[in-house]
Amino acid sequence: MPSASKMTTPVAVDLPELEGRYAELGGYTVGFETYRQDADPAPLFAGLPDDRCQCPHWGVVQSGQITFRWADREETYGAGDAYYATPGHLPLIAAGTSVVEFSPTDALGETMAAIEGNLAALEAGVR
Repeated sequence: MPSASKMTTPVAVDLPELEGRYAELGGYTVGFETYRQDADPAPLFAGLPDDRCQCPHWGVVQSGQITFRWADREETYGAGDAYYATPGHLPLIAAGTSVVEFSPTDALGETMAAIEGNLAALEAGVR
């Protein structure tokens, strides 16, 4: 049976605000994410429908706090909470937060392509 752990999954994203480790497990990607700084990545979702993340996520907050913002509500989760973030959200993450999150690989890939494009544009100074 396929499995992954934070310790055996290589670092794929290493930014000042985020360390991310990702492994594919049967059509889903498990992400082990640790946020070193407060993060409001809303601008990185530009270009997706409604400029919001359209990928669903199931996760557990291991430490810290994450808030998901939809057009009509917000939901906040803390250490020990399990969550389901439906499409159409924007995350807001506190420094010191660690999550284990499962996402459909195809939908996550589409989202990450938009995020990577927006990151490249920001790094190039294009707005």
